[in-house]
Amino acid sequence: MTATLLTRPAETTANPRLRMITLVLAVACGLTVANLYYAQPLLDLIATSFHITQGAATVVVTMTQIGYALALIFVLPLGDLFENRALVTRLLVGTAIALVLGGLSPAYGAFLAASVLIGATSVVAQILVPLAAHLAPPAERGRFVGRVVGGLLLGILLARSVSSFVAAAWGWRTIYFISAVLMVGLAVLLRRTLPTRAGNRASSYPRLLGSIVEIARAEPALRRRAFCQATMFGAFSAFWTVIGYELIDGHHLSQAAVGVFALVGAAGAAAAPLGGWLADHGYGRTGSGVAIALASGSLVLAALGHHSLIALAVAAVLLDLAVNCHQVMSQHEIYALREDARARINTVYMGSTFIGGAISSAVAGALHSAYGWVGAALFGAALPVLGLIVWSTSLRSRPVEMPAAA
Repeated sequence: MTATLLTRPAETTANPRLRMITLVLAVACGLTVANLYYAQPLLDLIATSFHITQGAATVVVTMTQIGYALALIFVLPLGDLFENRALVTRLLVGTAIALVLGGLSPAYGAFLAASVLIGATSVVAQILVPLAAHLAPPAERGRFVGRVVGGLLLGILLARSVSSFVAAAWGWRTIYFISAVLMVGLAVLLRRTLPTRAGNRASSYPRLLGSIVEIARAEPALRRRAFCQATMFGAFSAFWTVIGYELIDGHHLSQAAVGVFALVGAAGAAAAPLGGWLADHGYGRTGSGVAIALASGSLVLAALGHHSLIALAVAAVLLDLAVNCHQVMSQHEIYALREDARARINTVYMGSTFIGGAISSAVAGALHSAYGWVGAALFGAALPVLGLIVWSTSLRSRPVEMPAAA
């Protein structure tokens, strides 16, 4: 039976169907976005398998993020044009095919090509987050988006642990086949569960793409939020792209132990609902500044305390917490700008974010080869400082925040 869209402002989280859809969206976002991060803790194994250097292996992360960034620009806007449920289920089938190709790749070049496809089709997650904002009652938008983004971020953080454990037991290729099966199952689940949301078929794809530039030009808050999150995600990518090398070479951890370390960092996903609560109560701007400063400080800690596993673990938790919290507060603000253009707004925002992540992954890999862990970590620490400078411009353009009425 075809589901219908729930859009009445009176709907609240007490509605059982709305709660169930929120849970499904959170799970779906987590499982699909995890595809972008399975390779990060496996780079040492991938380098050995394809007989390449560690520096060359980091290109896997960059190419996956480039694929994702391209899809954010050219595929994500389709969420404003086509019916969302059909769009995401078809993309998930494409993801499953790309994952199988990745797992079967006989040469490194083929694996890189498959990685681009995996990144591009995994854009499903960013189609679902605006859908959550569309379903949510306006007064609870931060809460709804926070829960869905919490699932997405948990997928990011747990992906490294899961892939490490699977690789330790059955080899690094196995995770790609497991995820392919999950994508097919997820396509069936979303087809049966998601409400329909028709796009604006009166528009055209070229006009839709052209409007992205117009939206970015007209919305300074979107530009500011996009730049700040790009620096935050750049720091995040720099840390997680090369931390596996530091843990294996510097601390002599096994692949399974690297998975445990990544699991500790997953505690930062708890910040997503906190970010939603702060945004709903009028503290999004102040909280964002604190989160950006915390991200920079955590990477300074990671650089100076890299001889201690405890210091690295604390830095991982603080970094993940800061990035996650800032993400939710940013999306709360930008999704309120234009209800009819949330997918395109997400294109600007997440496209900028993942371009920043892709560039940072490549730079961090090169710096790690030349200067070791400290060089890569200090590079990551410098990025949020740029975001903090841009964030400070919001202090001059907006009034002092007051908590929202209860």
